[in-house]
Amino acid sequence: MRNELAVSVLDLVGMRAGESAGSAIARSVDLARHAERLGYKRYWLAEHHSISGLACSATPVLIGHVAAATKTIRVGSGGVMLPNHAPLVVAEQFGTLEALYPGRIDLGLGRAPGGDFRTMRALRRDLGQSGEDFPALLAELRTYLGPEKPGQAVKAIPGQGSNVPITLLGSSGFSAQLAGMQGLPFAFAAHFAPEYLYAAAQLYREHFRPSEVLRKPYLMVAVQVIAAETDVAARRLFTTPQQRFLRLIRDQPVELLPPVDSMEPLWQDGERAAVENKLRAAIVGSEATVKAGLEKLVGETGADEVIVVTDTYEHADRLQSYQRVVGTAAMIDGKSIISVGV
Repeated sequence: MRNELAVSVLDLVGMRAGESAGSAIARSVDLARHAERLGYKRYWLAEHHSISGLACSATPVLIGHVAAATKTIRVGSGGVMLPNHAPLVVAEQFGTLEALYPGRIDLGLGRAPGGDFRTMRALRRDLGQSGEDFPALLAELRTYLGPEKPGQAVKAIPGQGSNVPITLLGSSGFSAQLAGMQGLPFAFAAHFAPEYLYAAAQLYREHFRPSEVLRKPYLMVAVQVIAAETDVAARRLFTTPQQRFLRLIRDQPVELLPPVDSMEPLWQDGERAAVENKLRAAIVGSEATVKAGLEKLVGETGADEVIVVTDTYEHADRLQSYQRVVGTAAMIDGKSIISVGV
């Protein structure tokens, strides 16, 4: 029996220079409707704070807005950075979203701050936090989303008993091990931390324990993908995310910039290697090239689902890329090519 590779969308709600947040959000809504029509499994929105060029700081608000504009696609967080928020508030927010859009809401959770140290202070985080309290925060949150316990004094209303599906997100081994031990799905952020992908995938499987949520591991991998008519055309479009990461390491605004014919004039000492290292898992090219890249990724990691991150300057190029990718994924029999090399 054929089992097509599941594909989903991760959106950072990128803004162009001088563009309003409202305009960028409107593009995201259009992309979500497009992804729904194409058959993408879920549409996730990230959480980043105080980063010029990204309009995804109020993640639950965006999730509600996108869910209201769509009908069937799952909508969720990729993810909510749990140490930034009181678990009770997260449970109430996502319990409310689940009440509004039953069976369509996902709660992806991360433990990073989603910003710098000054932003952490503004979010009222303890600057001494290392993320080690993440398991305790997760346990508290699951208490508020699960069945009410006898004598439970504090309840999430809405939220209690909603059992909103939780996925742990990570870019290292910490959340991979925790997701495995908790029997939860795990999503790895290979779109910006590819160097830890294979180790994290192995740790997740080694530590996995069946639970009421999952009987076997469920691994999702987020990766940059740009598909175009030709390899050359796709590589030119890819200079937009390359410029974003270049500006990120220079501590500059990361607005979407038009593609360029060559990145060579833009590099300074060491920058090319740094950007290429961050983007080395990217799959960029024609449909044939993207198909080969996706097959390699799934074959080497055993990923059950690929979360596609596509940032191009022109909205039409982004829509076309997602259309090409879903058509390519439909030709991939995920289970038949798995030969996990970790």
